[in-house]
Amino acid sequence: MANIYTFKRTEMKYRLTKDQYDEFIERVMEHLVPDEHPVSEIHNIYYDTPDYRLIRTSLEKPYYKEKLRLRTYGIPTNYSASFLEIKKKVDGIVYKRRIELPYGRAFSYMNFNEPISTQSQIAKEIEYFKAFYSNLMPKMVINYNREAYVAKDDPDFRITFDYDITYRTDNLDLKKDLGGERLLPEGEYLMEIKTSKAIPLYLVNVLNKMGLYKTTFSKYGEGYTREFIKAGLSLVAAGQAASASQRSRQNLAYV
Repeated sequence: MANIYTFKRTEMKYRLTKDQYDEFIERVMEHLVPDEHPVSEIHNIYYDTPDYRLIRTSLEKPYYKEKLRLRTYGIPTNYSASFLEIKKKVDGIVYKRRIELPYGRAFSYMNFNEPISTQSQIAKEIEYFKAFYSNLMPKMVINYNREAYVAKDDPDFRITFDYDITYRTDNLDLKKDLGGERLLPEGEYLMEIKTSKAIPLYLVNVLNKMGLYKTTFSKYGEGYTREFIKAGLSLVAAGQAASASQRSRQNLAYV
């Protein structure tokens, strides 16, 4: 997946205990094979405005929302591959567009506005994003491990399992493996079903038999919510401020 730069699909999330994970794998494995990168260690920096405009808007579950993050697979050096990624959700459909850069260059671009030579269409979209949401800054690091599978008959159909999900709001540099607070209990998995097509019937039957139901869990949103609860602040009041300004952005969505 690391060399694919655009995505358009539906993503459905489920929270599984270890026992549910084991049972689910046993029931569906005959239809799946390990992904090209079956096990990975994922590290992200999420960028936002000083008043958290992006995540506040996202938590209101609008028709259109977006976020910007810097991702690496494993703890990077300045020369490791990294991905600057815009993730948008429009009426339930997820769009991702990203560019690959050495981590040091991407970090300097996002944190210190140092220019990059890449002039691709996606790079221009990221530059526009930065200009529209002025004063973007690193707000949260989110780390987790992932297992990934694809359908035997459809490599675009993926199921992933994220676990050991942690976040922190200080030391926001992925070169520093400083851990963080757990977002899910130890032993719990966040499963995501990712497809641009309908869910196959065998999988619908498994989900129904196991009593698994979709959740709206957002890693960045959960971390943000916990930080506001710690501070004793109202998420409802904070979220109201983002609504009006975001409506103009919906009309400029580049899908």
